[in-house]
Amino acid sequence: MVTRFFSKLSQNYIELLKDDEYYDITIEVGEDPDSNNKNNDNALAHIKLSNTSPEIFQIVLEYIYGGILSLDEKDTSDLLKVLATADKLSLQELVDYLQGYLIENKFEQLEQYFEFSQQISSNSNNLFKLQEFCTNLMVQSSEKVLKSLNFISLPENL
Repeated sequence: MVTRFFSKLSQNYIELLKDDEYYDITIEVGEDPDSNNKNNDNALAHIKLSNTSPEIFQIVLEYIYGGILSLDEKDTSDLLKVLATADKLSLQELVDYLQGYLIENKFEQLEQYFEFSQQISSNSNNLFKLQEFCTNLMVQSSEKVLKSLNFISLPENL
């Protein structure tokens, strides 16, 4: 499933994404990002997202530059990572869409990834739908939380 967003993105900038000659922002992603040998003197900003993999960031870039979100063959864990990255970058339209998509279409998988879902939502002041999903799951189906992947890594106060 490919979803296109153009309501807030006025033009298709996907060709600019492929152009590595002109840029004014550098963004490092991944634990050990490759060093960019280009001269960064012209960069207006430098952003480091060490907890975001290059593959996940590529999905976000396609949204930013082309208004395209491809969900084909993406597992729930990857979609949660895209959501967390979109939240860090304040991409509200993408955040809202992904929260709704995950809750409506990946309900059972979110239960399996409860710990990860809860961690992402609790580290944000913006993921209200995901926070509500996690709270409701804890209250209404605590046995599913106990059976979730990585249950033992949940914070004790939770």
